[in-house]
Amino acid sequence: MEPDERAIDRRLDTQAGERLATTDADLARQAIAVLDANWMGHATRASARLYPHHWSWDSACIAIGYAGWDQSRAQAELRWLFASQWADGLLPHIRFAEDARYFPGPEFWQTHRSPSAPQKPKTSGIVQPPVHATAVWHVYRQARDGDEAKAFLRELLPRLDAWHAYLYRERTRGEDGLVEIWHPWESGMDNSPLWDDALARISPTREAIPAYKRVDLDFVDAGQRPTDAEYDRYAYLVKLYRDWDYDSGRIRNECPFVIQDVLFNSLLVQANRDLAEIARVLGADPERFEAWAERTAASVDAKLWNEVEGSYGDYDVRADERVRAQTAAAFSPLFAGIPTEDRARQLKKRLTASMVAIDGAGRVVTSVAPGDVNFDPALYWRGPAWPMINWVVQAGLRRYGFTDEATEIRNALLELVRREGFWEHYNGTTGGGQGTEQLSWTAALVLDLLNGQRDQEGEGS
Repeated sequence: MEPDERAIDRRLDTQAGERLATTDADLARQAIAVLDANWMGHATRASARLYPHHWSWDSACIAIGYAGWDQSRAQAELRWLFASQWADGLLPHIRFAEDARYFPGPEFWQTHRSPSAPQKPKTSGIVQPPVHATAVWHVYRQARDGDEAKAFLRELLPRLDAWHAYLYRERTRGEDGLVEIWHPWESGMDNSPLWDDALARISPTREAIPAYKRVDLDFVDAGQRPTDAEYDRYAYLVKLYRDWDYDSGRIRNECPFVIQDVLFNSLLVQANRDLAEIARVLGADPERFEAWAERTAASVDAKLWNEVEGSYGDYDVRADERVRAQTAAAFSPLFAGIPTEDRARQLKKRLTASMVAIDGAGRVVTSVAPGDVNFDPALYWRGPAWPMINWVVQAGLRRYGFTDEATEIRNALLELVRREGFWEHYNGTTGGGQGTEQLSWTAALVLDLLNGQRDQEGEGS
């Protein structure tokens, strides 16, 4: 769909306010045009080529981007996603569109084996980071129609409650409140070095790996994508779960990949805090959500903090040891207000020492620090700069009062997008656009950053 530039201008002027239009009008128009092109009439696909479906944390971020200029689309985005929720509360990481080419598709997931999965729509059988309550709260806070927004909160509260309850009921063990991921895809960071040791312990026979055909390499250079060996293990894990009928108890007991992930849990802490705020607005009891937030935050701070490194890291439950690899996800507890002031300063010092200066743009956060042995500037989650990670980190820095560093990251990310376009990720050395282009969540996060600048300017005027 070709964007109507005059219609975009009207929406900017009437829905986002004059400051957004004057802060960076061209970039805002381009971002809205990307979202318009990917809008399907009911929700927004991740991208037209490589990702023609609806991804869970993408959709949450897309709703955050819509919030500042199109309340109805923001609400529609989240309604569409939550219409795919399973009966047990699981929110699947993909809601499949009809007749779109992608691997793995619904025929590979076979979620009909689970009594909890919906027959329609078709979905995957795993989850992604829980940004959704944060997105819903964001939409409410920026809504132009307060009555409609409050009704939206009332509609989504029980679904969000069920989603978080699923995570605490099915994805924790013991009392520490740390939620587990059971597949690299659940982290959102598919081929991160964080999973190398855990995946290396999984050695399925050739016969145990289900037949599959990758589609991603038809669109993106293989040097920017996970390897076939990694995909074999991804597919093997999916086969295990479908063979076990997606039974959470069995997966928890027998799954070979079990990680307590710092990014996932940090986003969950903030989502619980936001869910408590939603409850307050509706006159409901926020205590349960506050208790979840505090329990998980305390465990992130106690179990996932590494005093030697001065940073947070993941925990491999099956190996019963810390994950050795370090990535930019280590800084995500700042986003949820988890660290003490002293630990926050340690994180800031570590972060600023490992940021990458992109010629002509400024310094950004790469998924793996450039001095790390695992750093590859072009390879997916092993070195490129991702908009989502930079968005999380700059928000966390701003929360702790590190305004200069937050502004530096924000401005550099916007400059990269201005220069290269709305790509999935950006080369960790050159800043060149990589992955697939015209990506919805990149456009959405750009809009949110521009909208945040508008709010800051408004507060100071």
